[in-house]
Amino acid sequence: MSQKLKAPKVVADLLFQRTGKLTRELVRDPGGFGLGQVPARLKPDATTTAVCGFCSTGCGLEVHLKDGQAVNLSPARDYSVNKGAACPKGWEALTPLYAKDRAVRPLLRNARGALEEVPWQTALGTFCSRFKAIQQKHGPHSVAFISTGQIPSEEMALLGALAKFGMGMLHGDGNTRQCMATAVVAYKQAFGFDAPPFTYDDFEQSDVLVFVGANPCIAHPIMWERVCKNPHRPEIVVIDPRKTETAMAATQHVPLRPKSDLRLLYCITHLLIERGYVDRAYVEAHTTGFAELARHVASFTLADVAMDTGLSAESIEKLVETIGKGKRVSLWWTMGVNQSHEGVRVAQALINIALITGNMGRPGTGANSITGQCNAMGSRLFSNTTNLMGGHDFASAEDRAKVAAALGIDEARIPRQGSLAYDQILEGVLSGKIKGLWIVATNTAHSWINQGDVQDLLKRLEFLVVQDMYTSTETARLAHLVLPAAGWGEKEGTFINSERRIGLLKKVSRAPGEALADFYIFKLIADAWGCADLLRQFESPEQTFQLMKRVSRGQPCDITGIRDYAMLEDRRGIQWPLPEGKDVAAQAERRLFEDGKFYHPDGRARLLFEAPRPVPEPTDERFPLILLSGRGTSSQWHTQTRTGKSAVLKKLYPAEAYVEVNPEDARRYGLSPSDYAIVESRRGKLRARVHVTHVVQPGQVFVPMHYPEANQLTFAAFDPYSRQPSYKHCAVQIRKSDPFAD
Repeated sequence: MSQKLKAPKVVADLLFQRTGKLTRELVRDPGGFGLGQVPARLKPDATTTAVCGFCSTGCGLEVHLKDGQAVNLSPARDYSVNKGAACPKGWEALTPLYAKDRAVRPLLRNARGALEEVPWQTALGTFCSRFKAIQQKHGPHSVAFISTGQIPSEEMALLGALAKFGMGMLHGDGNTRQCMATAVVAYKQAFGFDAPPFTYDDFEQSDVLVFVGANPCIAHPIMWERVCKNPHRPEIVVIDPRKTETAMAATQHVPLRPKSDLRLLYCITHLLIERGYVDRAYVEAHTTGFAELARHVASFTLADVAMDTGLSAESIEKLVETIGKGKRVSLWWTMGVNQSHEGVRVAQALINIALITGNMGRPGTGANSITGQCNAMGSRLFSNTTNLMGGHDFASAEDRAKVAAALGIDEARIPRQGSLAYDQILEGVLSGKIKGLWIVATNTAHSWINQGDVQDLLKRLEFLVVQDMYTSTETARLAHLVLPAAGWGEKEGTFINSERRIGLLKKVSRAPGEALADFYIFKLIADAWGCADLLRQFESPEQTFQLMKRVSRGQPCDITGIRDYAMLEDRRGIQWPLPEGKDVAAQAERRLFEDGKFYHPDGRARLLFEAPRPVPEPTDERFPLILLSGRGTSSQWHTQTRTGKSAVLKKLYPAEAYVEVNPEDARRYGLSPSDYAIVESRRGKLRARVHVTHVVQPGQVFVPMHYPEANQLTFAAFDPYSRQPSYKHCAVQIRKSDPFAD
């Protein structure tokens, strides 16, 4: 499908007025702004490879152009990630670009309370005057931003530099807080840096794969396809309360009680030590804290933990023997671990098991977090939110000086402390400390935990700016100002996937109306704010990539050896690290810690642990069921902002919210298949179709996270170290609903 869209003259004129020399260059080649033709280096009738913009797998897609416009796509056969395969979302990646609810012009809320179209010049002037007025009245830190894992790293870097160095904001976080903060903190504390050690080849090299709170069959189907290609007839263990699609395909399913995973992992660690499955030489050479860990886990006995988890002692013992006797054991986790009230310690319990058994740095091994969003890894390293870009520390004078020199700015511009986390920013809105908020490419009013509270908070703001592709999101509908942004395929940059592979995003389609690439919206705001000269080195996405290289120098994520975008194109993506002077042409896939050296000053990994915490909201007589949530199908993505635009994808999942109920509970509450039921927590309720299934255990129900009603129920608990929300556990009741109710 194609859509003929021309760059309106008014936009070109406006951009010329606002940015002078910058725009004269861009009007000659307007493709950079998201207007006009695709870049000149792409032939108008050609096929080019771009990395997908949905999940963190980072598949390569062949995009087919006609008359300079993308008209179709297919999976790239020579891309090492997906090797000619794509999930339903990837096949439909172009469709969301042509949705009827695209944001095509700036929208400003008028005196009558309605959003109306305004010129870009008005939008930029309002943006600056309103935010500056708030800062003057309430202090420089009374405004904040919330970024995303959905835009290229170059745009994240420019946004972070603009907001923190140019506009004087201290507080800015990203929606990566919702999916990967736990893994980030776990790796930093254990390894000394946020460093997922694996490569996708490990899916095919392991003889034992343990998935904890992960359902790659649905959530990351191309990764699961790599597992299916494993030639070693591996043992596949799934530790999950639900009998997920991945659990059905596994050789062992361990259906523990929700949030009893830390106790189970400590018991496994205890039994591995007791039964002699510890690689003592590796532990002594490469770790610290083993004796303390052994003492801690000694009290987690088989009998007690079997009772706590609801598992049989035999199933736990079988799992211990499977791990202990495995030669190449890999442990994988995703949101079932990360989205927990004690997720950091659960992740570190998995890391501990990998370390004490010597399953690290070798093919088919590792303690491996599977990332959520397409560029959550880019957000973790370069967004300049809670960490200084390049994996540096705002609190370190040495790091500040290095980044300032790399960017050519005054070090005094860099804050000396990191930002509040996402939940703390929202708490700041509640307390009245934060009066203005800029939300970029995320749908807070749908996706944040306990939806009712967050929508109320957003309405309290003096000024809410939403920068997005669409005007219809729950968050955009609350905004005072909406800035229309180009989406995937309408701009350039890089994403970093789960295995640390930097892939190239290309402009293969025209953005509609006056929508602009986020990069150039940030450039226009910098000019209108009066700090364009400070950010003069951020000339284009590719020039910004060169700045990212500079700030990465000497870091574990060093990418100074990547020459330019052309090199990324030629190599079909490159994993970090790649320092200057290193060539990995013969290694399409590389893992970390092959030499046993970690990123702490002593070169050793830390074995970390803590007493388990009680669940924040236990069940009781009034709310006797545990609500679980997660991915519904491989055709749905997050809040369905994009997948909901595809008629093809919508045919692959139920249109209405549904709730999975065990047959035993269905009988208890008088529910039959396809009945409507009300699922209610202390915070809200939703109406859903009943799906009676043994996939969930008695006492548990499951609702997919994609439907807007789901987060009306969830309980706002957070991991104390990562500040990541615990979406996976809250207490609810269920009852039959009138089928004819609204």
